[in-house]
Amino acid sequence: MAFVKNYLLPILGIFLAYYYYSASEEFRPEMLQGKKVIVTGASKGIGKEMAYHLAKMGAHVMVTARSEETLKKVVSHCLELGAASAHYLAGTMENMTFAEQFVAKTGQLMGGLDMLILNHITHTPLKFFRDDIRLVRDSMEVNFLSYVVLSVAALPMLKKSNGSIVVVSSVAGKISNPLIAPYAASKFALDGFFSSIRKEYSVAKVNVSITLCILGLINTDTAMKAVSGILDSDASPKEECALEIIKGGALRQEEVYYGRSVWTALLLKNPGRKILEFFSDRSYNMDKFIKNKELP
Repeated sequence: MAFVKNYLLPILGIFLAYYYYSASEEFRPEMLQGKKVIVTGASKGIGKEMAYHLAKMGAHVMVTARSEETLKKVVSHCLELGAASAHYLAGTMENMTFAEQFVAKTGQLMGGLDMLILNHITHTPLKFFRDDIRLVRDSMEVNFLSYVVLSVAALPMLKKSNGSIVVVSSVAGKISNPLIAPYAASKFALDGFFSSIRKEYSVAKVNVSITLCILGLINTDTAMKAVSGILDSDASPKEECALEIIKGGALRQEEVYYGRSVWTALLLKNPGRKILEFFSDRSYNMDKFIKNKELP
């Protein structure tokens, strides 16, 4: 009881106060002025809206998706909106070599990188999972593995700029839902991997922030078509969602929650997880890795 009274309860109080009531720095659009930003999955939906927001803020924008014709239009509109510069490279994130080459090309064109926004996904139909291992593999490769490849390729440039990695995920990566097992697996993987990497960066004093964005249903054409007649839920506007993602990355927040329900952030911002991680971290001896220079 003495331990609970003297240690556990004060720690719990501190965590709750910090986690729910700490004030964040106020976002200002000029934070992105002149910044060099990659947006993947930028030919439509949330990705396209992020590119347009960044353009209005005066950023250098590099976009990618499968459709070259659509990307040309996105880049043209970005320049009309005031982007410092705008470039594109079309390709598929099923190809990990392309993912690496895309980041390298960005470095050549823009001379560095300040923010990497990972937003692309592969199409996953809503249905009962039976035996489609190929669908699981495709989801994991595009929705997860390519994110890892892109972040690894971009890290040297991001370390130089003290930049940010923004990972667009979903409520489906925090709670279980039916009909989306392959998709959910890839989104849970993003949380596990990038949350772990965030801790490693902290230990290694790598000043690159990682923001995980947990989105509810957004009114993109793709999402609305996928859930039509299946899911009875209100969708949030993609334009506002895109802006909230950019704000979270610019403010270097660990997580961003966006959706119609006010309960999502309240219930998923789990103080229990933070407390367990706090005690778990204390049991690791990281000096071995630091002394051996086994750092990112």
